[in-house]
Amino acid sequence: MSDETVRVLLVVVVSYLLGSIPTAYIVGRIKHINIFETGSGNMGGTNVIRAVGTGWGIGVLVFDTLKGIIAILISRLILSENTAAATTIAAIVVIIGHNWSLFATMITGSLRGGKGAATAFGTLLMMAPIPVILGVSLVGGAVIAVTRYVSLGVLFMVGVATTWMFVLVSQQQIPGEYMYYILIVTAMILYRFRQNIQRLLAGTERRLGERA
Repeated sequence: MSDETVRVLLVVVVSYLLGSIPTAYIVGRIKHINIFETGSGNMGGTNVIRAVGTGWGIGVLVFDTLKGIIAILISRLILSENTAAATTIAAIVVIIGHNWSLFATMITGSLRGGKGAATAFGTLLMMAPIPVILGVSLVGGAVIAVTRYVSLGVLFMVGVATTWMFVLVSQQQIPGEYMYYILIVTAMILYRFRQNIQRLLAGTERRLGERA
């Protein structure tokens, strides 16, 4: 096994384990609740906001975002000669770790995790130009402010980010490796939000501010 292969595997393992940290579950246990049995049952900041409180939920969102940032920073140190590949691998795997968490699975006995929005945003902060970050944030914030549907805001953010990043890759303004990130992460987010999409269409989705 070559040295490069070993380092790629190290990036995968570190990114997955970092993504697997069950932030929402830990916060829930601190507050004496099981986040998997409360509200939507999702291991994410929005469910913590509903179940525990705004401050705790924001803390979860920040930490889950940091998981994406830290995974990429570590990967770039491990694969310093190919930061584009390192970034792409870490960004995808850290979100997989959050969505299908080893630690949450060990705790609950079933494959559990979050939906990956905050962690994906953390990776986007490390990969996208500032105009993309600002545009995505403004669109998502505006949708959430007007509708109070966090899931709808996330879906709009994904749509804007995917389109914009695709154009930038096509114009060779960002590394071509990022195309794998765009396609895989978009598919993962849409898959994890499939029930939210169904509830939005049915008019039964919870709004921000409603208690769990």
